[in-house]
Amino acid sequence: MWPILMAILRRNAVYITLPVAAVVGFIGYNLESLVSDKYTPYSKSIKELRAERLAAEAQTDPAQRENLYFNVGVLERNLPPSLQPKS
Repeated sequence: MWPILMAILRRNAVYITLPVAAVVGFIGYNLESLVSDKYTPYSKSIKELRAERLAAEAQTDPAQRENLYFNVGVLERNLPPSLQPKS
Protein backbone atom coordinates (compact mmCIF):
# COMPACT_ATOMS: atom_id res chain seq x y z
CA MET A 1 0.00 0.00 0.00
CA TRP A 2 2.79 2.44 0.92
CA PRO A 3 4.69 1.94 -2.34
CA ILE A 4 1.54 2.66 -4.35
CA LEU A 5 0.77 5.77 -2.30
CA MET A 6 4.36 7.03 -2.62
CA ALA A 7 4.30 6.45 -6.39
CA ILE A 8 1.09 8.47 -6.70
CA LEU A 9 2.51 11.27 -4.53
CA ARG A 10 5.76 11.30 -6.49
CA ARG A 11 3.93 11.46 -9.81
CA ASN A 12 1.61 14.26 -8.65
CA ALA A 13 4.07 16.20 -6.46
CA VAL A 14 3.71 19.32 -8.58
CA TYR A 15 -0.04 19.42 -8.04
CA ILE A 16 0.18 18.63 -4.31
CA THR A 17 2.95 21.05 -3.34
CA LEU A 18 1.23 24.32 -4.27
CA PRO A 19 -1.99 23.82 -2.25
CA VAL A 20 -0.03 22.56 0.76
CA ALA A 21 2.33 25.56 0.61
CA ALA A 22 -0.66 27.92 0.27
CA VAL A 23 -2.37 26.44 3.33
CA VAL A 24 0.83 26.57 5.41
CA GLY A 25 1.47 30.18 4.32
CA PHE A 26 -2.11 31.24 5.10
CA ILE A 27 -1.97 29.69 8.58
CA GLY A 28 1.47 31.21 9.27
CA TYR A 29 0.41 34.68 8.10
CA ASN A 30 -2.69 34.70 10.29
CA LEU A 31 -0.84 33.24 13.27
CA GLU A 32 1.82 35.93 12.98
CA SER A 33 -0.80 38.69 12.83
CA LEU A 34 -2.39 37.34 16.01
CA VAL A 35 0.89 37.01 17.91
CA SER A 36 2.74 40.19 16.94
CA ASP A 37 1.71 43.80 17.11
CA LYS A 38 2.00 45.82 13.94
CA TYR A 39 2.94 49.09 15.61
CA THR A 40 6.10 50.72 14.30
CA PRO A 41 7.23 53.79 16.24
CA TYR A 42 7.82 56.97 14.28
CA SER A 43 11.37 58.07 13.67
CA LYS A 44 12.51 61.07 11.69
CA SER A 45 13.84 60.52 8.21
CA ILE A 46 17.49 60.96 7.34
CA LYS A 47 16.67 64.12 5.38
CA GLU A 48 14.90 65.67 8.39
CA LEU A 49 17.79 64.80 10.73
CA ARG A 50 20.31 66.24 8.26
CA ALA A 51 18.28 69.43 7.83
CA GLU A 52 18.10 69.90 11.61
CA ARG A 53 21.83 69.27 12.00
CA LEU A 54 22.70 71.74 9.23
CA ALA A 55 20.37 74.35 10.73
CA ALA A 56 22.01 73.90 14.13
CA GLU A 57 25.47 74.20 12.59
CA ALA A 58 24.45 77.30 10.68
CA GLN A 59 23.45 79.01 13.94
CA THR A 60 26.85 78.46 15.56
CA ASP A 61 29.75 80.87 15.16
CA PRO A 62 31.54 80.19 11.86
CA ALA A 63 34.94 80.69 13.52
CA GLN A 64 34.26 77.79 15.90
CA ARG A 65 33.06 75.35 13.26
CA GLU A 66 35.43 72.73 11.95
CA ASN A 67 36.62 72.70 8.38
CA LEU A 68 33.82 71.04 6.43
CA TYR A 69 36.21 69.55 3.87
CA PHE A 70 35.69 72.29 1.31
CA ASN A 71 39.40 72.81 0.73
CA VAL A 72 40.49 69.21 1.24
CA GLY A 73 40.58 66.71 -1.61
CA VAL A 74 38.72 63.45 -1.41
CA LEU A 75 41.86 61.37 -1.09
CA GLU A 76 43.30 63.53 1.69
CA ARG A 77 40.42 63.23 4.14
CA ASN A 78 41.16 59.93 5.88
CA LEU A 79 44.86 59.41 5.51
CA PRO A 80 46.53 56.96 7.85
CA PRO A 81 49.27 58.44 10.06
CA SER A 82 52.02 56.92 7.95
CA LEU A 83 50.85 58.81 4.84
CA GLN A 84 50.10 62.18 6.43
CA PRO A 85 52.42 64.99 5.33
CA LYS A 86 55.15 65.93 7.80
CA SER A 87 54.54 69.42 9.21
